Amino acid sequence: MLYADLRAALDEFDLPEQVTLKRIRKRHRQLVRKYHPDSGEVADNDKIRSINAAYKILNEYLSNYHFDFSKDAFLEQYPEERLREQFYDVGLWGGKG
Repeated sequence: MLYADLRAALDEFDLPEQVTLKRIRKRHRQLVRKYHPDSGEVADNDKIRSINAAYKILNEYLSNYHFDFSKDAFLEQYPEERLREQFYDVGLWGGKG
């Protein structure tokens, strides 16, 4: 897979560079409902093929993605936890202070 392929898949889904797996799946369902040749609002065989090809690329990328469960990665995802750890002992925040 090339980075250009990954970018094209994101563009096909009209998604930003940072997106959740849940959002990718939701967007795939939306596009399939719209373009599926049997039941879509706009039946388009070529479009559904490109949507499914893009979904396959995104799934391949995600299945080989290395998830980071380090504390730094966790605190980046949940910045309020970083603040709680940093300021918990300060009296104003309800801690031991």
